[in-house]
Amino acid sequence: MVIVSRQNPLVKELSSLREKKGRRERGTFLVEGVKMVREAFTAGMRVMRVVVRDDYAGETFLPPAAVLGRDAFAAVSDEKTPQGIAAEVALPVCAVRPPEGNCLFLDGLQDPANVGAIVRTAVAAGYEELYLAQCADPFSPKSVRASMSGVFFARIMQGSREELLSAVGVPLIAADMGGEDVFSFTPPETFCLAVGSEGGGLSEEVRGRARFTVRIPMDARTESLNAAVSAGILMYALRAGTNLRR
Repeated sequence: MVIVSRQNPLVKELSSLREKKGRRERGTFLVEGVKMVREAFTAGMRVMRVVVRDDYAGETFLPPAAVLGRDAFAAVSDEKTPQGIAAEVALPVCAVRPPEGNCLFLDGLQDPANVGAIVRTAVAAGYEELYLAQCADPFSPKSVRASMSGVFFARIMQGSREELLSAVGVPLIAADMGGEDVFSFTPPETFCLAVGSEGGGLSEEVRGRARFTVRIPMDARTESLNAAVSAGILMYALRAGTNLRR
């Protein structure tokens, strides 16, 4: 049976996942595209259900997919050019706890695409534990899409600044233009890199807890870099600095 109405209960439930309120109420988030759906299964995520558009002819998954008409699927999808397959996945429950290795603290980042891109790079660079204070929802469709499956493999902990800072328990390295050149800086064996918002940088609360401050050297004509780009450079530079200690 093909579901064609936007008012169908299933369509309305899935459509609600485009908003943070809907994700919180249902305890799930939406994953779109063949690659992302496949990797949700591979990563061991709890996939609640899969839906496909009625013209979808690609890879199939279990549980059996519900079939939506083009208009009904458009009501669910957040993609401009959807691939015709999506999955509802249970939100991971990550209690706030001390890190097991080098980690990342994101402070007030409001661009969901930047949050997702940073999650993607963090997993690639080995910073699999992330603390998010007053940031855009990492499980919003834009963040999930930008993470390119990173949200399946990262441990993302959210809470107040005080709660998260108290849990970190390792030296905090603040990213700030007034800091030491990151490429000549020797980081401690274990640390937490703190990256601030795109416009305002780190909050005073986080800045005040930092033991070290580092910057990315830039041409005088360049005022700043995108938060995701900066975070990526810093993560790899600090990892290289840690490797030099060994």
